[in-house]
Amino acid sequence: MDEYIVELEHVSKSFPGVLALDDVSFDLKSGEVLALLGENGAGKSTLMKILSGVYTKDSGIIKIFGQVVDSMNAKKAGELGIAIIHQELNLCSHLTVAQNIFLGREITGHGMLSSSKMNSEAKKILKSLNIDMEPEMIVGDLSVSKQQMVEIAKALSSNSKILIMDEPTSALTAKEIEDLFLIIKKLKKEGCGIVYISHRLEELEHIVDRVTILRDGQYINSMNFKETSLPEIISFMVGRNIKEKFPRITCKKGKKILEVRKLNAGPMVRDINLDLYEGEIVGIAGLMGAGRTETTRAIFGIDAKESGDIILDGKTVKIEKPMDAISQGIVLVPEDRKKDGLCTKLSIRDNIALPNLDIICQKAGIINSKIEREMANKAVSDLKIKLPDIEVNAGSLSGGNQQKVVVGKWLRRKSRVVIFDEPTRGIDVAAKVEIYNLMNDLKEQGIGVLFVSSELPEVIGISDRIIVMCDGKITGELKTEEATQDIILQYATRFDKKIDKDVQYK
Repeated sequence: MDEYIVELEHVSKSFPGVLALDDVSFDLKSGEVLALLGENGAGKSTLMKILSGVYTKDSGIIKIFGQVVDSMNAKKAGELGIAIIHQELNLCSHLTVAQNIFLGREITGHGMLSSSKMNSEAKKILKSLNIDMEPEMIVGDLSVSKQQMVEIAKALSSNSKILIMDEPTSALTAKEIEDLFLIIKKLKKEGCGIVYISHRLEELEHIVDRVTILRDGQYINSMNFKETSLPEIISFMVGRNIKEKFPRITCKKGKKILEVRKLNAGPMVRDINLDLYEGEIVGIAGLMGAGRTETTRAIFGIDAKESGDIILDGKTVKIEKPMDAISQGIVLVPEDRKKDGLCTKLSIRDNIALPNLDIICQKAGIINSKIEREMANKAVSDLKIKLPDIEVNAGSLSGGNQQKVVVGKWLRRKSRVVIFDEPTRGIDVAAKVEIYNLMNDLKEQGIGVLFVSSELPEVIGISDRIIVMCDGKITGELKTEEATQDIILQYATRFDKKIDKDVQYK
């Protein structure tokens, strides 16, 4: 593991108004897993996109297997054995699993595409990775976690010797993560060098040999993982010590705001009963596919409900579409920020303004530009969103800063209930604390917060009360002080015991 297969020397890259990388050097050895860490906007993804030929460097030297590469592009990177699994899914949703895996490398016969050969090869690849899906499935019909596994299969199918994984586990189940780690260890033994980018720092001890840290586009440090600690890594990442990983505040519990009674919406939302009070944060836990996201979508009016009542401040409200929920004071930060939460081609100002046109428009329907700018600037300031100005496109921001923009849209509304679905997925530890502090601010204002998370330490650390779901139904409810990860997982796997009753929570 002494041979350097990647060497980046003094690499810089600028975008309009932003110096994304400033004289960064980086190296990777054969047969090692190197964690590339840093806050959102630190330059991690930009550096890896330069290595994989997605971006062109402004200056610096790229060496692959000891040879200088003058003009890197995606085609050349592939020829050199470099593959990247992007943080944001990079799939064609209308194509099949097999077609996505072989996109750009299609198998042909007699001058025509050979679907049968591609399906057969894709089946072998999926089986070797222990991925349970058929190659003929349409990718757009798959869950986010399954799409992530297709992305991984696509990258691994080319037998690459340099593999970049950018937040590969952000949408995976615990079983899928275990399978991925086994794959990583197998590739490592075969001499593959792997760059692993993740904000789930607890994962690192299972697979990582070395750590390189970036901050604000600059190289900070490299170290052997076994010779450091997570608090030390975090301090290098953020440039300061994080005092509390899960800041918790105590508020007086107010009156009941939201009641959901006998809610049914498709196979994954069955007889849901839950209550939410003023000044309370309620976490919804469960395994992938438990129906958590589907429940939030039904409450918010994205998915049509078959039956059941939603009661707000003691009055039954009719919610058939998201605009009905917003007008009643219920808002949602969705799970898939890129697909459902943002218009990536529009500016930050436009994204924050869109759901608030009723606030910023004058009587004649003309937008008040002053209010619009003030609203956007306040959201940027309150959430510490890193950007040159509010006119840049949302798609140009890092994943974590995009998430903050999605949250920022709702700050000016006088909401009664704010629903967060996986609000900290793919964002760094410091940004997570900012999201937690925002939840606490809402809680102090007497707003009810309902949030879905797959990270059990987060659910236990932030919630006042925890609801657990399994197979479309609520299977348990816990006070935070009595909750442990083991107990939550017991409820999350109780497929044979579903709670099916009206519960008057105290």
